[in-house]
Amino acid sequence: MGGMMNTVSAKDIEVAAGVLAKVASKTPLQKSERLSSEVGRPVYLKREDLQICRSFKVRGAYVRMAAMDEDERKAGVVCASAGNHAQGVAYACSKLGIKGTIFLPASTPRQKRKRIATIGGKWVEPVIVAGDFDEANRVAAAAAKEGGKVYVHPYDDPYTIAGQGSIAVDLDSQLPADTDMVLIPVGGGGLIAGMATWLKAHRPGIRIVGVESAGAASMKAALQAGNPVSLDRVDSFVDGTAVGRAGDLTYQIVRELVDDIVVVPEGAVCTEMLDLYHSEGVIAEPAGALASAAARNFLPQIPNGSVICLVSGGNNDLSRYAEVTERSGRYEGLRHYFLVTFNQEPGALRSFLNDVLSDGEDIIYFQYTKKNNRDTGPALVGIELPDSTDIKGLRRRMAASPLQVQEIDPSSQIFKILV
Repeated sequence: MGGMMNTVSAKDIEVAAGVLAKVASKTPLQKSERLSSEVGRPVYLKREDLQICRSFKVRGAYVRMAAMDEDERKAGVVCASAGNHAQGVAYACSKLGIKGTIFLPASTPRQKRKRIATIGGKWVEPVIVAGDFDEANRVAAAAAKEGGKVYVHPYDDPYTIAGQGSIAVDLDSQLPADTDMVLIPVGGGGLIAGMATWLKAHRPGIRIVGVESAGAASMKAALQAGNPVSLDRVDSFVDGTAVGRAGDLTYQIVRELVDDIVVVPEGAVCTEMLDLYHSEGVIAEPAGALASAAARNFLPQIPNGSVICLVSGGNNDLSRYAEVTERSGRYEGLRHYFLVTFNQEPGALRSFLNDVLSDGEDIIYFQYTKKNNRDTGPALVGIELPDSTDIKGLRRRMAASPLQVQEIDPSSQIFKILV
């Protein structure tokens, strides 16, 4: 894989797999009984969350940097990332002995900053940029140009694509004979572009389906527009794939080789994160749960055989699980919020508990604002239901009570302010 590339072939991906042979782990392919039961076909998880640095990203970063010539290595590298790509670059820097500067947006959590510094050691200098990822990326690109350094792109680079596509070479010896479909998370498109290039050359009968989150479906938008376009807004919750514009090269490959792109709501991703943890013991980051979330309810067609879901990464912050649980509960129709106006008199709350709530319905949030010199006071009340269909009975009992009740629409601005 010498010299510069502007395209990617299946042969390039095999070469990349050879470069990674003594660096990257060959991650396991594990059957999920839970998902197999839900889908009605055998479903397997390709566990790239068990990769070095707990993500597939190290594959692309290492292959890109291993291809650098001596002068480029002396000059060093630059990248912008708040997560898995930064860790992959840091690892490659320390392994290959290349100095790297990693620009991090100011919002990067302390533990991620520390992990990047630990992985890279003396070879890496993390630099905090005042602003979001786009600003960090702009500063990184300018620094690379000014300092004559190689900018290590997270997805839209032939070497990066080849490195990330090496997962397909690993999969080849693991795939069940009846494999019908491979589900792959999509951000900028490097992972699916690489895997599709190799699989369509060697396993042309397998359907390749990309999976995007609803708040960052930039590849779907590109395919609909006929070229990459910038999204007006990006929901950064599924941070590993929160890309506002698909890559130029990755788009060309996806358009030619990928069979379908499906879009999954963030709430469904949260439900799958929790189920992966509780059933399989897999700690997936949001992007890592995209593929298996799609397998449950968003497949473009009923599969004829086994389904492979790529668990792309496991760098999840435990402090996020409260938000994950909240988003999942709202998506599943189990959590609802109401503004309830209580009379300011003894027993008003007890009456609400006895007359309005039914067995198994729990108050998960209660914030009461007493107004002086008034007969009534409003409270924001969050209620969790045992089953989503129970909301009909709850609404009926609320309507029959003497209380003033206003249900809060989760998509409204008032909801975002209150909850």
